[in-house]
Amino acid sequence: MIKHHFSSGLYAKESVFPKGSQLVQHKHNYDHLSILAKGKVVVVVDDKEEVIEAPACIEIKADKNHGVLALEDCVWFCIHATSETDPEKVDQVLIKE
Repeated sequence: MIKHHFSSGLYAKESVFPKGSQLVQHKHNYDHLSILAKGKVVVVVDDKEEVIEAPACIEIKADKNHGVLALEDCVWFCIHATSETDPEKVDQVLIKE
């Protein structure tokens, strides 16, 4: 399940996903924060893996491929600075091709 949160130039993408699920690897043109509010995950950044347990806040650097594998049921937030407020367009604006 995905929820979108917008506020004055900030966007938070809330992902709720079960154990064994993955958030697909992608990259951005800028640094951003991710927050693990619930659960335990393996965060993959380029070829490095790190186990993170909630609560946790991590920085993802620009131009780094990153993805998440849920080791437990999770709630994960990606925090971005953007003026885009359309949930249908925000990924197109944020994700680097």
